Amino acid sequence: MRWEWLIGLAALFGSGTAQAARCALGTPGTTVPVAIEGTGRSMLVHMPLGRRSSALPLVFVFHGSTGKGRDILAQSKLEATADRHGFLLAAPDGGIPAATGFVWNIPGVPTVTGKVPGPEDADDVAFVKTAIDQLAAKGCVDRARVYATGYSGGGRLSSWLGCVAADRFAAIAPVVGLRAGNPLKETPRVPDPATCTPSRPMPVLAFAGDADTTNPVQGGGAGYWQYTMHTALVRWADVNGCRVGLGEREVSADMKEERFTRCSGGADVAGRVKHGAGHIWVADNEAMWAFFAQHRH
Repeated sequence: MRWEWLIGLAALFGSGTAQAARCALGTPGTTVPVAIEGTGRSMLVHMPLGRRSSALPLVFVFHGSTGKGRDILAQSKLEATADRHGFLLAAPDGGIPAATGFVWNIPGVPTVTGKVPGPEDADDVAFVKTAIDQLAAKGCVDRARVYATGYSGGGRLSSWLGCVAADRFAAIAPVVGLRAGNPLKETPRVPDPATCTPSRPMPVLAFAGDADTTNPVQGGGAGYWQYTMHTALVRWADVNGCRVGLGEREVSADMKEERFTRCSGGADVAGRVKHGAGHIWVADNEAMWAFFAQHRH
């Protein structure tokens, strides 16, 4: 009996040590590079302060075109939000090198360099999926609580992930870059519905500024992204089977919101526009996290 008790005690402490070591990405409150095996790539990962469990919610934040992961961490201030709310934060670099950084591969659409990604270019969707799998295998991530946000070109990528990887993401929150599929080649002010057919309803909260001349909320800007933010919201509302459009309301002195509700699976769609803001990180990080925290898949 004594030996059985000792063996059981050793197993208990051994399993506890293994559990504690399962998610060893860095000291809480620090941001470290994490290699994603088999891809030749890594990404910056912020381990939040005071984490309460190993399997944490995971938020991807994607940089703008020609940027880097470290740039968007500085711009977005999401590391502080992660510390307050206890989620893991990942900031990869895009898979296609550009002048001062990287751009993202959204198939069929030119990057800001003017080049349409080809088969020789890195598959960013596959990379993100692999990163989720590896972090989950390490015991670091709750697969039911994975989310995507991003700035400008990164907003377009987070929109694209909502279209083609809805089985991996519980909600998306693009910043100055909401899309709902690639533009129609013949009529770029309209999204091509065939390019955004998510496998499940995708909750969407988008942010933009009404003084943005790069990705204008009223459409225009780059020749290959011509449709308006309203058009993108309406398309997502249609994809999600939303039955009520509440129109616009002021959520603060400097921000208005357009929202669609009573959507399939509770996948509401909303867009917030900040008055007088240009092509910058305009997201309310607290509101973004509150939105993410409502959704699992």
